[in-house]
Amino acid sequence: MAISLFEALDRARLRGAHWRVFAIIASNYFLDGVMFSIAPLLAYIVFPNNADFAVLVFAANLLAETIGAILLGILADRLGRRKMFMVSLSIESASLIALFFTYRNPVAFLLLTSLMTFGIGGEFGASYAAIAELFPAKHRGKILMLATNFWNIGSAVIAGLMLVYIALSSNPETQVTYLLASALGTAVVVGLARLGFPESPRWLLEQGRASEAVELARLLSGYQGRLEARVPRVEEIGLGEVLGKYWFRFLVLAVVTIAQYVTYDVTAYYLPYAQGFVFGADIAPMVVFVANSGASIGAFMLLPLIDRARKWSILSAFAGGFATGLLIYYAHMLSNVNLFYAAVFVNLVFSEWAWASLSILQSELFPTPVRASVVGLLTGLQGISGAAIVYTAGFMNAQDYLVLVLLLWLSGLLAASAWYARGIETAGKPLEDVSRA
Repeated sequence: MAISLFEALDRARLRGAHWRVFAIIASNYFLDGVMFSIAPLLAYIVFPNNADFAVLVFAANLLAETIGAILLGILADRLGRRKMFMVSLSIESASLIALFFTYRNPVAFLLLTSLMTFGIGGEFGASYAAIAELFPAKHRGKILMLATNFWNIGSAVIAGLMLVYIALSSNPETQVTYLLASALGTAVVVGLARLGFPESPRWLLEQGRASEAVELARLLSGYQGRLEARVPRVEEIGLGEVLGKYWFRFLVLAVVTIAQYVTYDVTAYYLPYAQGFVFGADIAPMVVFVANSGASIGAFMLLPLIDRARKWSILSAFAGGFATGLLIYYAHMLSNVNLFYAAVFVNLVFSEWAWASLSILQSELFPTPVRASVVGLLTGLQGISGAAIVYTAGFMNAQDYLVLVLLLWLSGLLAASAWYARGIETAGKPLEDVSRA
């Protein structure tokens, strides 16, 4: 008896082929966490006493991430997930190599760190789409959450290494050289692993490459019977149609995505550089380490829930994020650094829950022909918002930023509540069913 290619992929058990793809995507996010952390970790060392330049770098990085997410997301739908995955790594690696030799030059530092984040942004559409399209329905949530969690692990590891390098040497040149060399070594390993990344059978089928799609579906699912490789007959759909037909889900995802991403960036990376930050910019490496350690642990805490109830997981994430955001605000107001670290740690646990939940929904709720494009667009919205907020550092102090963080957590909580009330539950359901519902 024949079954559809989609059914074979959605009903498969996790096999060796799945775990190999998982390892490639997870290592990719580990590298992204390392690279994204470079500017926040090095800005205060390479350019001391120049907070205005650091803010300019951070804003430019986020804008570059926006452009990369939108452009390479669209290209991932047109040219394939695998191809854009390889292009983005090439951009990141070339930028990192150039930065190793030119980081003392302010223009080079700004341009090259921005080019790195351009590549990082470009990976979101391809990687989210690939995970949704390659993995079984009942494991999609866990796989995407665990794979993207390696961003937090990579950020925590590189921040921890920076603390070690600072302890080993008081020479800023040595500290920076060691950090960039560590990042380069990571890029080499991830680049070699990424060569084994497969194309999505669903994308291949949309392109009329049915025999290739069937071959890959057999490899992933292990199904040896006859597979029907037929694209469902639906109307042609583009980004314009998505925004019209799926406006509610897009609006909810836009709000929660912006809220989570900006609160994460400000709390984990940029807050120490704000005017009036009571603990000083020199604790930036420790803040990055503590925040991303909390986020890393948070993913494992959500594992039992994420593939059972997406709506409940995103609601609880924003409720917890808002409550612990209040704690961060009071810790800063009281100038209690230990309470501040503890509050940041727990807040980032909930931030990871929010990121995992919304990332999974981004990858599930839109049809295959535009899946990577929509993810790229949503990532672009968060980058624009993050850049705008970071660039207001000249007009806002640290306490103002913390109030803004609270307001963003609250807006995310309201959007998550709306989704809980009116949205669809996607956990464990076939991808084609939820993406075209």
